[in-house]
Amino acid sequence: MSDFAITALLVLSLFAILASGVWIGLTLSGVAWIGMQLFSSRPAGDAMAVTIWGSASSWTLTALPLFIWMGEILFRTRLSQDMFRGLAPWMQRLPGRLLHTNVVGCAIFAAVSGSSAATCATIGKMSLPELARRGYPDMMSVGSLAGAGTLGLLIPPSIIMIVYGVTADVSISQLFIGGVIPGIVLAGIFSLYIAGWSIRNAHLIPPPDAPMTLAEKLRESRGLIPVVLLIIAVLGSIYAGIATATEAAGLGVLGSLLISMAQGSMNWQTFKDALMGGTRLYCMIALILAGAAFLTLSMGYIGLPRHLAEWIATLGLSKFALILALTAFYVILGCFLDGISMVVLTMGVIMPTVQKAGIDPLWFGIFIVIVVEMAQVTPPVGFNLFVLQGMTKREIGTIARAAFPFFLLMVLMVVLLYAFPQLVTFLPQQMRR
Repeated sequence: MSDFAITALLVLSLFAILASGVWIGLTLSGVAWIGMQLFSSRPAGDAMAVTIWGSASSWTLTALPLFIWMGEILFRTRLSQDMFRGLAPWMQRLPGRLLHTNVVGCAIFAAVSGSSAATCATIGKMSLPELARRGYPDMMSVGSLAGAGTLGLLIPPSIIMIVYGVTADVSISQLFIGGVIPGIVLAGIFSLYIAGWSIRNAHLIPPPDAPMTLAEKLRESRGLIPVVLLIIAVLGSIYAGIATATEAAGLGVLGSLLISMAQGSMNWQTFKDALMGGTRLYCMIALILAGAAFLTLSMGYIGLPRHLAEWIATLGLSKFALILALTAFYVILGCFLDGISMVVLTMGVIMPTVQKAGIDPLWFGIFIVIVVEMAQVTPPVGFNLFVLQGMTKREIGTIARAAFPFFLLMVLMVVLLYAFPQLVTFLPQQMRR
């Protein structure tokens, strides 16, 4: 059979199995088994056992459940209330005022979480009711939260970066460091848009609260101290070279437990809920990663990634045209799959093409994170849209329209990333010296 026929058969098999309701991880394993059984001489059962065991026993992957658990613990604390109260006094003089608490709050929580949905839910459960009570425009409140919630993927520690690092064999610590400047820049772009929109629609923004002295502002911001210390402990230990990503994740779990106990929100039920929530999410991700590892091996034996890379090379695409095509591809894919599935499903095929085009795998990792961020706000499978639908009881389409300007801002971020790759590479280069 030709490569095209094999690819078509495997893609049809993938969608047929998915449509039948089988879990994504098992679907990937099933397609890989079909590929090896029909188009390879190696026994599929033996390959499956060795590959799944190898992917499950990766030491690098240990950071993933720890960071997930850390986010689950913090999600159940009073952190969102403390952050809103601490940030609000400093936002009163900015155009847009308290709308900026969505962006800054999500950026701060993203630095101790790693999940876009958790970031969106944690900040939203306090900011949305408070902004509505004060009379801020609902569509901008919801849209800014949907957009800013995606910072949970870009600002480290990030679950999707760990998944990419494992599947693409890229240093997770380097990915974490490389995501810092793009994360800050994207948060700044969101805030600039909010400020510009607010200047044009000044009549929709409520008047500022009564002015506060510097001492009063600092007093209100005391609740930010624990989370700032946790950020310094987790990310600072990685950037200083004191700890690996896995060790920093363990430190983060310990810090989040201490914060929760200090706030009085930690009890046996909370501990159990956080542990089980983290376990369930990690088991889902681990199953997907195991299936993806087997699929990658299967594709390698069949030779499809190499043939695809050679075919794309014959098209003579410029680097920009390739990035443009991949952006469109991932945005469309994001309409049907969640971010982790997108990464693990495509890396085995896409990475050889990317490497053949001379694209830095570290830069490409941050690019992937941003386009996966776009998928978080695109219907019908945008996770942030689902989170906000549950919180606001609004239609998915309404929330997607509110988030659309922030989707376009992420497209702008991809352009900036291509034009200025130093946004990604500068800090990692400094750390290597």
